Amino acid sequence: MVEAFAVASGKGGTGKTTSTLALGMALAEEHDVTVVDADTGMANLLFHTGLSDAEPTLHDVLVDGGATVEEATYERFGMRVVPCGTSLAAFEAADPERLTDAVAELAADTDVLLLDSPATLGSKAAVLPVVLADRAVVVLQPTVPALSDGLKVQEYALSYGTGVAGVLFNKVRDGEGVAEQAERYFEGPTLAEVPDSEVAPAARSAGEPLLAHAPDSEAAAAFREAADKIDVRAGDGEAVADRFRSAVVPDPP
Repeated sequence: MVEAFAVASGKGGTGKTTSTLALGMALAEEHDVTVVDADTGMANLLFHTGLSDAEPTLHDVLVDGGATVEEATYERFGMRVVPCGTSLAAFEAADPERLTDAVAELAADTDVLLLDSPATLGSKAAVLPVVLADRAVVVLQPTVPALSDGLKVQEYALSYGTGVAGVLFNKVRDGEGVAEQAERYFEGPTLAEVPDSEVAPAARSAGEPLLAHAPDSEAAAAFREAADKIDVRAGDGEAVADRFRSAVVPDPP
């Protein structure tokens, strides 16, 4: 079985990578989870997982004659993690079209595939995770601009047949009731409201996912609540892999 999720938002700074890894660790208690940094231009996953010196990375997989997917995959915190590097030269040399083959190979051997997606929809590489995933988890902050950008992500996903697993609110302060607002406009349920705290930046500084750094925090509990609401659907790994391999990635909106 396998289901591919794009963890996406319409803007940067919403805590998308923190959310991807937190959901991954929570889901890994019951499933085989693989997390991929699909944001090849603005890598973050490596810093959150203590892999800042990792070689090779996904960038090396995306060049002709480069590394294999297996070589760029690391076992971290109960998950398989495929990070991107931070070298500008490596990014420029990488061919985003090869990402479909790399993800296809990963999809054939996991239960849950989490794609940490780019924050905007401004390029083919950016829209690819949203278009090819089975469902998207939309990560937002409780602000009007974030809601508006998140709705654009949802609209684009639905237009290509990608479902919405739910909405996850980050950095929520006391008194900010956001779930009711979201449920008016978004297809999926509100998975959780993660409280604003210093836990997330502290975890990043430590090179650990939030659930590893502060497992008993309110934020960790909220992410576990979100994971519990995601019903992972059984899919044929080879069929999902074939979908990625044969994908024609559309132009960005």
